Amino acid sequence: MKPLIIALALVLAAPLPAAASAHPRPPRDLRQLAQQNGINIGSAVDVAVLRDEADYRKVLNREFNQVTAENAMKWESVEPQRGVYTWDDADALVESARRNHQQVRGHTLVWHNQLPAWLTTGVEDGSIDATELRAILRDHITTEVRRYKGKIRAWDVVNEVVEEDGTMRQSIWLKHLGPGYIADAFRWAHRADPHAKLFINDYNLEWNAPKIETTLSIVKDLQAQGVPIHGIGFQGHLGIQYDYPADWANVMRRFADLGLEVAITELDVRMVLPVTPEKLATQATYYSRALTDCLSVKACREMTVWGFTDRHSWVPGWFEGEGAACLLDENLAPKPAYQALLTVKRPR
Repeated sequence: MKPLIIALALVLAAPLPAAASAHPRPPRDLRQLAQQNGINIGSAVDVAVLRDEADYRKVLNREFNQVTAENAMKWESVEPQRGVYTWDDADALVESARRNHQQVRGHTLVWHNQLPAWLTTGVEDGSIDATELRAILRDHITTEVRRYKGKIRAWDVVNEVVEEDGTMRQSIWLKHLGPGYIADAFRWAHRADPHAKLFINDYNLEWNAPKIETTLSIVKDLQAQGVPIHGIGFQGHLGIQYDYPADWANVMRRFADLGLEVAITELDVRMVLPVTPEKLATQATYYSRALTDCLSVKACREMTVWGFTDRHSWVPGWFEGEGAACLLDENLAPKPAYQALLTVKRPR
């Protein structure tokens, strides 16, 4: 055989490089899945558990390229007494993320829950008036965002400001400051860190029509005022006893059409106990559909689960008789939902 023919035969017989393969290897874990699909896949983190449990720490850092403080950045955690800040847990999470090449989502700057007692008591007894309350809110946002300037990819600036019926939530912020507090919060956060992405975040936004329409109106109004708002967060607290929100991807697109980045920020899928193989299979479908919906919308850049192990899930404490909402069980063993996520690919 002539040398040229031999050389050609060898080239044709050689295996294709991995990048050219028509069937790339499936991802080995969620972090690789995130990399392959060009998104962030994150988890909420209990900082005390992060410190105390080596197996929790190992799985978190192996699986996720983004983290959210479950409680450590909320107001009652960082300023339990007026003017007395406790940054240890929030700092620990940010530093852990730096060491493990993870981005951080800040949660949350303005909420009606988990406020320090000194603040709520002062408003209720009249010792803090509207002028002082506005200054307190401005200082809180400015102090926290500035502390982590350049270290946090995105902030949930305002959280859960719309009721189920589409009316504005009657929080202390709305009652005492009026609806303008939302625009103020975004402006103050942007001033403190001009490079952070700023989000409005809410639950049941996946399907609740009145809440969707009101939130769209809020975003449009903020944009008309020139307020720096960059993203919409769908919490995604689902339950298999309810239908999957079939129109979720289209709802995402409605916000994306306004120029917003889209994120699933607190995904979990609970079930009525006891656990059965059939329930786990349904749960797996809900998780994979959520990621599929996200990947079908170009503006969706993140899917964060609200805790990754049933060992430390918030669900049993809030929903009596329900649980098993996470991707891993109490022993950190992957459930069918975890395996289902690894099969999801961005549509071409």
